[in-house]
Amino acid sequence: MNRMTIKRVRRSRRKQGIRKTVLGLPDRPRLSIFRSANHVYAQVIDDLSGKTLASASTRDKGFSEKGAKIAEATAVGRLVATRAKEKGVSKVVFDRNGYLFHGRVKALADGAREAGLQF
Repeated sequence: MNRMTIKRVRRSRRKQGIRKTVLGLPDRPRLSIFRSANHVYAQVIDDLSGKTLASASTRDKGFSEKGAKIAEATAVGRLVATRAKEKGVSKVVFDRNGYLFHGRVKALADGAREAGLQF
């Protein structure tokens, strides 16, 4: 296996371990993130009904924060939190999706906490 395949497999295993314990319920949905090379995506998901309640990303049409990736991730966190609050969600379970909790992942979480989500 090459280096990228090994990274993908390791992240997949971490993700499976996290998803065993993290479950989004109607009173406390799951805040799931995805981090690509250039963009950050966040969703608030109710796993029982299988529906996405709120979402935000750096690719949204209304997204205007352009600059450093960490600043963009913080802005996405604030945006998804405000959209979730509009839907009546104030408490979530954070799903880091197999990524380590630092850098853009931590910035997104901090931005969501600043905007009023509790986790």
